[in-house]
Amino acid sequence: MKHSSFSAIVVFVYSLFFSCISKQNEKEWKTLFTGNDMSGWDTYLGPAYDTVKQRFDSLTTLGLNNDPDKVFQVVEEEGAAAIRISGSHNGGISTKEEFENYHLSLQFKWGTQKYHPRKDRKRDSGLLYHAVGKHGADFGFWMTSQEFQIQEGDCGDYWGVAGGIMDIPATGNAPENYRYQVNAPLLTFSGTSNYGRRCIKDSDNEQPTGEWNLIEIYCVGDSSVHLINGKVNMILYNSRKVDGGKETPLTKGKIQLQSEGAEVFYRNIKIQQITNLPQGVLEK
Repeated sequence: MKHSSFSAIVVFVYSLFFSCISKQNEKEWKTLFTGNDMSGWDTYLGPAYDTVKQRFDSLTTLGLNNDPDKVFQVVEEEGAAAIRISGSHNGGISTKEEFENYHLSLQFKWGTQKYHPRKDRKRDSGLLYHAVGKHGADFGFWMTSQEFQIQEGDCGDYWGVAGGIMDIPATGNAPENYRYQVNAPLLTFSGTSNYGRRCIKDSDNEQPTGEWNLIEIYCVGDSSVHLINGKVNMILYNSRKVDGGKETPLTKGKIQLQSEGAEVFYRNIKIQQITNLPQGVLEK
């Protein structure tokens, strides 16, 4: 899809999606984590990191629902149930069910442990949404998806994972140095785009490391909104993926939480179906 300026077409799409803020068809929240176990989720662990050869070893891929070292565990953290992801082995935990047109809400906080090859780098994880296809599509670890980045100082950034593509209003001057700006021209972000597959969020709304953060995503049709701690970080358009060399819509899929070299806790994971953006979201 060719890049276009913030033209009348974009204005029309914007008003169609974001000005249609009539009261949503409210439905009950669905809890994705009961606090008792990880039923409803699959685990996947990709290649292990060889600290001697300093590379990932494809011969030690553990694969689907094979977690002997308990990278993913239900624990009690600060008096409440949480999923602990150790980060010691790259991979993810993903819902068995796919979702479309929803408001997803969860909390996360960082632990203290870090592992190679990110032992001396920022703590990293990620919330992958509209996750489809085979496990391990991205560098042997994650599914084709759109990523709400969860990384120290970078929460709310966008990454296109294994063929994920989004159009985002942004300005910048080099790959992976483009920043979301609400009235900027729409740019296409993907693994093959001239702009790169990362778009930096608008502002830093994270709590200090070790404190709980609220993450929310609103997805309606092929558009989505990223929020952290009640503040909008980014609005994204035209969700799609590369499929056999052809771009196809990507509007539904699984939810996947990454294990990527850092201990992290997730809790209060819930989802609610919506038909449009609830009133007031863009003013948050």
